[in-house]
Amino acid sequence: MIRTILTYPNPELKKKSAPVTIVTDSTRELVQDMAETMYDAPGIGLAAPQIGVHQRVIVIDISAKNEPPELIVAINPVIIHAEGDAYEEEGCLSVPSYAANVKRHARVIVKALDLDGIEQTWKADDLLAIAFQHEIDHLDGILFVDHLSTLKRELFQRKARKAAEEKQ
Repeated sequence: MIRTILTYPNPELKKKSAPVTIVTDSTRELVQDMAETMYDAPGIGLAAPQIGVHQRVIVIDISAKNEPPELIVAINPVIIHAEGDAYEEEGCLSVPSYAANVKRHARVIVKALDLDGIEQTWKADDLLAIAFQHEIDHLDGILFVDHLSTLKRELFQRKARKAAEEKQ
């Protein structure tokens, strides 16, 4: 089922998510909904808080549109190692119509549970490393715009307020 993606400045996006204590059928259903929602948007990643569910679950698929999907499901993901610098433009399904350069680690190692509750490890670099960091931030109530300089963040917030006022 395609779910509604919460958008900035919805306060639900700033809440920390709770760990999944056991992977159940409802967890698997959540992941299925998240994947459908992400592909429909379309996006390359989605965290459960973006659809109003405060559980530590993310989905990522960085495969090209002309390639078969390669869905990564990470439950309770943790970055156990990070190195190098990457400074790339990021966007977000929860921050539509805005993108900015964000400094991240170039390479990460992530541990998480899969849909069977089995621990998996991913060694990621480039876009996948950035996607993991971006989605894990969502689990802690952090948006990519929170990584911007004070000036850029204030400009973004002013633009977002103006867009919200125009919708009313």
